[in-house]
Amino acid sequence: MALVERQRFPRRKVCGECIAATNLPLLASLGVGEAFKALAGPELRRVTLLQGERSVTAELPAADHADFRWGRALGRETLDNLLLERARAAGASVFQPWAVQSILGAAGAWHCELRALETSVRLRLRASVVIDAHGSWEDLPTDRPRRRLARGAADLFAFKANFTGAAVPEGAISVLALDGGYGGMVVADGGITTVAGCIRRDRLGQLRAASPGLRAGEAVQAWMQQGCAGVHAALKGAERDGPWLTAGPLDPGMHVQARDGIFRIGNAAGEAHPILGEGMSMALQSAAMLCSILPARAHGVALPDGRAQADLQRRYAVAWRGAFAPRLRLAATFAHVAMRPRSAAVLMHVVQAWPGLLTRGARWGGKVRFAEPGPMSAPQPARSG
Repeated sequence: MALVERQRFPRRKVCGECIAATNLPLLASLGVGEAFKALAGPELRRVTLLQGERSVTAELPAADHADFRWGRALGRETLDNLLLERARAAGASVFQPWAVQSILGAAGAWHCELRALETSVRLRLRASVVIDAHGSWEDLPTDRPRRRLARGAADLFAFKANFTGAAVPEGAISVLALDGGYGGMVVADGGITTVAGCIRRDRLGQLRAASPGLRAGEAVQAWMQQGCAGVHAALKGAERDGPWLTAGPLDPGMHVQARDGIFRIGNAAGEAHPILGEGMSMALQSAAMLCSILPARAHGVALPDGRAQADLQRRYAVAWRGAFAPRLRLAATFAHVAMRPRSAAVLMHVVQAWPGLLTRGARWGGKVRFAEPGPMSAPQPARSG
C-alpha cells in the first residue's frame, strides 16, 4: 500500500477547517478520534450569516448521535498529519514530497510513475487498485489539459489565512455573502481564527487593478473587510498568523463516472461549493463508502481484477451520486445567491424573518446524517518496478 503526497506534512492548506459531527464516528473508527477530541476547537452550535451591515444568527442542528452531537474545527496541518501517521502505522509506504507523473495500464494492472520533488529521483510502482484523492486545484496528468482549456471569468479562487486576537465568537460558524464571492470564519484549535473565502476570477482582477501594489491575499482581505461589517469588526485589532494561502481555480460539480478506471474520492470524485463547509465531510465519507465496496484484504479476500473493478466502479458511482449530489446542488444554489448582492439581500430579508431557514439549510446540507463507516480495506502493496 502506497500513499503519494506532493507536500511534506505537516503543512497548512486552503480549507475552512470545519469538521461536521457526521464525520466524527469515521475519525474514531480510524483511530484518531481521541486525538481530534483533544486538539480541535470548541463545539460548533450556531451559524451566523453576514451580508453588508446585516447579520442573522441561528442554532445549528444537533446530530442524532449520543456521543457525536456537534462539529468542530481543526487546522489541516494537524488533522492531515494525524491521518498520515495513522496510515503509516497501518502499513502504508509514504512517498512525500513526490509527484505522480503518469498512470499507465488498466484496472488490476496499473503502473504508476513517480518523481521525488526534492531530488528528481524517479520510481515505478505497480498496483492492482489506484485511488485518486487530489485536491480541487490539482489533477491527474491526464486531466490537466482539460482544466487549462476551461478557464473563464467565473472561475473561483480560494483564499485562507489564520488570525490571532480576532473577535469571532467561539462555537459559531460565520458565513459571508460578498460581492463576487463568499467566505467563512471560525475559531479552530488553539483559539486561532480561520478566515477563508472564494472569489471570482473577474472580481479578483478588478481588485488587483484597483490596488496594483497589493498582494492578492491582502486585496481579498481588504475586500472582505470593506464589504462586510462583521468581518471588519472581527479582524479589527487582529494579527495575521502567517501569509494568505491561495488555491484554484476550483472545479465544482460531479466528476465520478461509472466508466472510470481509477477510483476517485474527495474533490477528485466531486466538489461542492465550499460555502456549506462540506468538503472534508465528502472526502471522509466518500473514502468510507469506497472502503465498504472494495473487498478487504485483511479478511483474506483477494483484490478484484479489472472486470470485477468495472462492476465496483458502477456501484460506487451510483452510491456516490445518491449520497452527495443533493449537497452539490444545494451548495451551488446557495453560493450563487451569496455572490450576487441583490439576491443576497433578498436572502438576508428572508432569514431575518425566518432564522430557522439557516438551521434547516444546515440539515439539508448533510450536517446531521451519519455515514456508516465501511470496513477498512487495504489496496495491494505497490511494488517498485
